[in-house]
Amino acid sequence: MELHTFVICAYGKSRYLEECIHSLLRQTVKSKILIATSTPNDLIDKLGKQYHLDIRINREGKGIADDWNFAYAQAKSKYVTLAHQDDIYESDYTESMLELLENAEKPLIFFSNYGEIRHKNKIKSNALLRVKRIMLMPIRYKKMCKYRIIKRGIVSLGNPICCPAVTYVKENIRYPLFKKHFKSNLDWEVWERLSNEKGSFEYSGKILMYHRIHVESETSILINSKERTIEDYEMLSRFWPQWVVKICIKVYSKGENSNKI
Repeated sequence: MELHTFVICAYGKSRYLEECIHSLLRQTVKSKILIATSTPNDLIDKLGKQYHLDIRINREGKGIADDWNFAYAQAKSKYVTLAHQDDIYESDYTESMLELLENAEKPLIFFSNYGEIRHKNKIKSNALLRVKRIMLMPIRYKKMCKYRIIKRGIVSLGNPICCPAVTYVKENIRYPLFKKHFKSNLDWEVWERLSNEKGSFEYSGKILMYHRIHVESETSILINSKERTIEDYEMLSRFWPQWVVKICIKVYSKGENSNKI
């Protein structure tokens, strides 16, 4: 059984896809790399052939949840990372991830600290990133990452976990992973669900990947359409009474400006 697979979730013709592939090929510890897509095209086909990567086509894709579940199912390895086509990974991502997961008792996921890419510049810190790091402070202590109260606590006021920074431990997680009901918060919904399961959230405080913020990203599109606010309300209601949720939504409406270019 293979130990780890990167599955790149490719959609349309992303000008950043090749940069993502390069970052995965530069890993100090090598993994299997696949491309999964529901929108096959000449660019994806060209890059797959150029870098000798298998392309798995989802012929029945009906939205982002279907696409991500399909990508997740393509990996037959113990661990799988769903790499987003616009993002890049530091060369020691895999090495750091394996070091933690291979020494954990019953891990559910691994995730790392992350930075952002804005206008081709790597941003290691800004207001939003600092807030998310504060939210994750309790889980920086290794002994705390298995407790339900800690796991739920870090995701109770928002989603500080960057989805492409996550590696899933397939043997400890039930499939399908992502719920079709969500478009923006389908990853936050997974963390909330897994926070009730027995097992640990393994976290590295080191910045091991960079998430790209640009006008064509799905996050930016959803924020502008206001769909995200509806989903935020639903997720926060899983943790808090309605009066607390309403306060959080008001704060969120200001914080969303950080994801706009």
